[in-house]
Amino acid sequence: MKAADVAEFEALKKDVLRKALTKEALERLGRVRIANPLVATQLEIYLLQLYQTGQLKETIDDKRLKHILKVLLPRKKMKIKRK
Repeated sequence: MKAADVAEFEALKKDVLRKALTKEALERLGRVRIANPLVATQLEIYLLQLYQTGQLKETIDDKRLKHILKVLLPRKKMKIKRK
C-alpha cells in the first residue's frame, strides 16, 4: 500500500468511528489504544466491519463498548498453586 492509501484509510476509519461512537466511547477507545494497541486495533476492525455490513444501526455508547470488549476478550482465569 502507498502512504497516500494508508493515510486515506486512517482518515476514513477516524470518520466512521466518530460517527459510530459516542464521545465517552471514543475516549474509552483512546484509553484502550494507550494501554493495549493490539486490542484497540482488533476493536476498530470489528466496529468497521459492523459499519460496512450495515449492522450498526445506532451509535455505540460506553456501556455497549465495554460489552463488546468483554465479548472480544474474555478474561483468562488464573490458577494459583500452593505447595
